[in-house]
Amino acid sequence: MSSTDTGYVLAGCRLWDGTAAATADDQGLWVGADGRIRAVGDAQHVLDEARADQARVIDLQGAVVVPGLINMHVHLSLALPGPMQDSIQGADLAELVLLMAGNGRGTLHSGVTTARLVGESRFADMALRRAIRRGAVEGPRIYTAGHALCCTGGHGHDADAQEADGADGFRRATREQLRAGADLIKVCISGGIAGEHEAIDTPQLTDDEMAAVLETAHDWGRKVTAHAGPAPVIERAVELGLDCVEHGYELTPELTATMAARGVSYVPTITVSRCEEFFRANGVPEWMIERALGAGPRHWESLQHAIAAGVEILMGSDMPPHAPYDETTATVREMEFMVDAGMSPREVMVSATSAAAGWLGATGSVGSLTAGAFADLVVLDGDPLADISALRGLSAVVQGGRAVRDDRGLVRGGQA
Repeated sequence: MSSTDTGYVLAGCRLWDGTAAATADDQGLWVGADGRIRAVGDAQHVLDEARADQARVIDLQGAVVVPGLINMHVHLSLALPGPMQDSIQGADLAELVLLMAGNGRGTLHSGVTTARLVGESRFADMALRRAIRRGAVEGPRIYTAGHALCCTGGHGHDADAQEADGADGFRRATREQLRAGADLIKVCISGGIAGEHEAIDTPQLTDDEMAAVLETAHDWGRKVTAHAGPAPVIERAVELGLDCVEHGYELTPELTATMAARGVSYVPTITVSRCEEFFRANGVPEWMIERALGAGPRHWESLQHAIAAGVEILMGSDMPPHAPYDETTATVREMEFMVDAGMSPREVMVSATSAAAGWLGATGSVGSLTAGAFADLVVLDGDPLADISALRGLSAVVQGGRAVRDDRGLVRGGQA
C-alpha cells in the first residue's frame, strides 16, 4: 500500500486532544487518506503502527497541535448598520454568496475549522454549505440556523432575520428554516446593540411566541439559541426550555445559577462591547458605537456571573472570526478576553473545541483529536493551555487532513 493510500503521520509534536488536563509531549497523530484520524498518542507507538502501512512521516519539530477551533457565533454576511449593511442589501444572490465564500475562506485560514452560523440572509448559507462539502470552495464546516427569527420590526429585521408575529407565525417561520436545512434555530427575544429603534432591554416576544419556536424546533430534534440581553426576558425563555443564550448583556447571579442547573449554554461574544476600532473602521454609526461601549461594563459582569455559576460557556466572536483585532483575530481576542474575565486557558480551549462540538451534536467528529474524528487541527508555536495568547502564533491549519494554510511549508512539504 502506498503512502498516498495510508495518509501521513505528524510526529515530533506536543498535542492537546480537546479534553485533557494538559498538553502531552512527544506525540504522534496518524491521518488517514480519508481525512480522518487513524491513531493518536505516544509518538513511537503511532509511528510503529503507521510505518507498517508505509505512511509518510512529517516531523513538526516540537510544534504544538490542537483541534481546529469552533466559533459558535458567526455571520458570514455580517450587516452592521452603515456601509456593511448597504453592501449586503445591495448585493444580488450571486454577489452575496461570493462575499460569504470569501469570509468563509478567511475564517478557515484563521484556524476556525467549524462555524455555527446564527443568522444569514436569502439562504445563501445553505448554498455555501453545499459548496464547501463538495470541496468547490474552502471554508469551515458549517452548522447554520438559516435566518434568525424576530417579531415585526424586531432585532435584525433589517439584516438577517425573518419577521413573524404570533405563535402560528413563529411556528411557520421555524418550519421554513427547517425545510431549508437548518441545523439549529436562532430567535431574537430582546433588543440589542445594532437596532436603532430599540434598547438592549426591549422585550420582543411573548411567551406563546417563544414556546412555539422551542416546541417546534425540539419536535424536529433541533436546539434553539436566543439573541437576548436582559435577565427577565432570558428567565422566561429558560423556563420554557431554551438551549443557549447569545450575548446575555445583563445576566444576574440568580439567572446564571438557573442556567447552570438547567444545562443552558452561554455564548458571551464579549468582543462586541469592546471593539470600537472595528466599528469605526467599518463606518458603524455613532449611536451604535456608544450603545456597544456603554454596554461593556455590565456585559463583562454577566460573563463573570456565568463563570462563577458554572454555566457551560462556548466561544463565539460575532465579529468576523478572521477580522483583524488588537494585532490578532477577533476569535483569538475573544478567547483572551474570556481568560481575562476569569476562565482558565484550558476552559477557554474546551469552550472552543470539545464543548462546542458537544452542543452541535458532533462529538467524535470535530472539536477533538481522537481516532475516527476529522483531522481538523491547527499548529502553534506555543502551548495555549499555558498561555491562551499562544494562539497568536498559529502557523498551519489542517482541515480533513488537508493543509489549507501552512506558513512554513512544513505540513504541505511532508504531504507531497
